[in-house]
Amino acid sequence: MYISSIINGETFKKESRDTLAVVNPYNQEEIAQIILATPDDLETAVTNSYETFHQTMKKMPAYKRADILLKTAELLKERKEDFAATIAEEAGKPLKFSRSEVDRAVQVIRFASEQAKQINGEVIPLDAAVGGENRFGFTKRVPLGVVAAITPFNFPLNLSLHKIAPALAAGNTVVFKPAEKTPISAYKLVQLFHEAGLPKGALNVVMGLGEELGDPLVEHDKVQKVTFTGSLPVGRGIREKAGFKKITLELGSNSPNIIFKDIDLEAPIESLVTGAFAFSGQVCISAQRIYVQQDIYHEFLEKFVNRTKALKIGDPLEDATEFGPMIDEKAAERAKTWIDDAVSKGATVETGGERNGTMLTPTIMTNVKNDMKIIAEEVFAPIVSVIPFHTEEEAVKYANESIYGLQAGIFTKDLNRAFSVADQLEMGGVWINEISTYRQDNHPYGGVKQSGIGREGVKYAIDDMTELKFIGIKLD
Repeated sequence: MYISSIINGETFKKESRDTLAVVNPYNQEEIAQIILATPDDLETAVTNSYETFHQTMKKMPAYKRADILLKTAELLKERKEDFAATIAEEAGKPLKFSRSEVDRAVQVIRFASEQAKQINGEVIPLDAAVGGENRFGFTKRVPLGVVAAITPFNFPLNLSLHKIAPALAAGNTVVFKPAEKTPISAYKLVQLFHEAGLPKGALNVVMGLGEELGDPLVEHDKVQKVTFTGSLPVGRGIREKAGFKKITLELGSNSPNIIFKDIDLEAPIESLVTGAFAFSGQVCISAQRIYVQQDIYHEFLEKFVNRTKALKIGDPLEDATEFGPMIDEKAAERAKTWIDDAVSKGATVETGGERNGTMLTPTIMTNVKNDMKIIAEEVFAPIVSVIPFHTEEEAVKYANESIYGLQAGIFTKDLNRAFSVADQLEMGGVWINEISTYRQDNHPYGGVKQSGIGREGVKYAIDDMTELKFIGIKLD
């Protein structure tokens, strides 16, 4: 099976280009070959998207954009099992979570379809200013042009659509650079949009390596916005190279979850096991740090460890599997070295910490310190640390001692405390009585500090994928 770029609706043959194997992370079997795009292919894709924007998309009425998006959502819903199996096979994500990703992706496209018809401006009371008599003014939101969407492997469908769907809803065109680890779902997604009636060239996908295509795409003078989800070092580079382009960067976290002693433990334990270990912790808002009030610390830890040990580990393509592999052996090796480093500095492994190829068993750490990588950096692996605290002030201090600030969770029955802590946490988002890992596709999502710039969530993404234009009229 060969996976090619799609530019202006056309694919490429492998004879004239290099290829790269796509492997199943669980069993290392080859499932496809990517036909790698060249810099010339990228130039063609951007130029074609630029021309399609000016010739077609910026002139397309909102109801047509909405109809195309809605049709795409319907097609995706019909093919849920095929897309879920694709994600499970290429990303190693267990089927139960892959199906959930497809369901969310359908919602994202529907939200975009609805928002396409709600992009509006406001009337400006020009006579509020001295000399503004007999003048009328209003604003409107207009599309930017070409949007570059650079996406990661961990949510190859849903995170891609958080960039593509709002961009198309606003009337832009998109050059889509998916992760080379998970190209099949991206390829199928572009085909789905075309089947739904999206004009050729409105969504071009270029398949290849980030180090070869990333900089030329970000720096291209016909690209008006770059939206990226990925690592902090790459995000820093994009910010430096994008110039005056609009940018949205979602760069990860080491999300804290704070458990106060007044809470019933059963619900948060079940949620936090999922939040820490879903897709082997390869989630930007994975529950990485759990702060538990001292009074219930030992009870929480015992129950949390026991529930973690009960996770069904195995083949992602089996329905019963709850926990599967990491994306590749390099990622698993890196995570294991972080565990070993923490242990050498005094940390304790309560369960897990064993690696076999791409499989790293669900790992719970205690006796950790803030300077350990498993606390200070984003682990992006099935590693969670459980840390005791005494007072509210202590919990807030611990949670905020990080370069990141994406999303957090608080568990307490005390509403006053909940709002007090939420206000003090230096995060882009805070959930009360919900894990940090929870995300709905219609709320603003993004971080502060070094977790990124800008917000996703369809309505909020559209705001940043349009430009505000003022039009004024002087009346006789």
